[in-house]
Amino acid sequence: MEKNNQTSPMLGFILLGLSTHPKLEKPFFVLILLMYLVILLGNGVLILVTIFDSHLHTPMYFFLGNLSFLDICYTTSSVPLVLDGFLTPRKIISFSACAVQMFLSFAMGATECVLLGMMAFDRYVAICNPLRYPVVMSKAAYVPMATSSWAIGGAASVMHTSLTIQLPFCGNNIIDHFGCEILGVLRVACTDITINVISMGVTNVIFLGAPVLFIFVSYVFIIATILKIPSAEGRKKAFSTCSAHLTVVIIFYGTLFFMYAKPKSKDSLGAGKQNLSDKLIPLLYGVVTPMLNPIIYSLRNKDVKAAVRKLVTQKCFRQ
Repeated sequence: MEKNNQTSPMLGFILLGLSTHPKLEKPFFVLILLMYLVILLGNGVLILVTIFDSHLHTPMYFFLGNLSFLDICYTTSSVPLVLDGFLTPRKIISFSACAVQMFLSFAMGATECVLLGMMAFDRYVAICNPLRYPVVMSKAAYVPMATSSWAIGGAASVMHTSLTIQLPFCGNNIIDHFGCEILGVLRVACTDITINVISMGVTNVIFLGAPVLFIFVSYVFIIATILKIPSAEGRKKAFSTCSAHLTVVIIFYGTLFFMYAKPKSKDSLGAGKQNLSDKLIPLLYGVVTPMLNPIIYSLRNKDVKAAVRKLVTQKCFRQ
């Protein structure tokens, strides 16, 4: 394919969003906006309480604060563009802005995969080896664990984004999606994407298969340990410390596996229009999951609820 037939990076891409379903644009604009505000409020409050409440200065809540910050970063990298797309049909996004969004969305998703695995290890040590917990999960251990999650996710995103933006994009520069999601961009590439498919498959094993297997094995030992606790109250208390994390894992990985577990070839990706459900499922992953995380942790954790009440009381008292 000659170079002058390729889409100019300066022109960028056209995002269709819900332009093929105009009656849904305004209702979804209101719905996504409300969800985004809940995400900012809920995760923002969790970050504040994990910073300012000394009782929450533990590895579990340090990871939770990272998870909340990650959810805010992820949604902020995509939701404003989605909202703008509801108001502006066939939204045009520059090539560079598209690349930045691909990098941020993939980096945040990959980081969360690793971070949830780190949180599972934290719960495993706390329940299965409680006497060694202060030593194993010291600050010198859990801070590098969280930092490495961000670094690994960022490195994987750099690789996939670099592979994607190097592809030639010919006459068709229309992405039938809400934003610049990597699989959506691959659909409009006019060259063989075998390398991209293979690298995505390897990444799936690393960021989906490995963490899920690790989390599964961890919870097998956790549940086995809990069942050995003689009192029902003790079993209930032990399980309550990890039930919120387990719920978040199921929601997060369930949606993510549905989206990415089977990378498709160039032919099957095709250039045709996607079904409405194919676009709404990534939106579900990108908005609903970050919105549910603080709700789940707040409802199922007495320490978090107490810290939130304390923060609100102090705020009201000062006013």
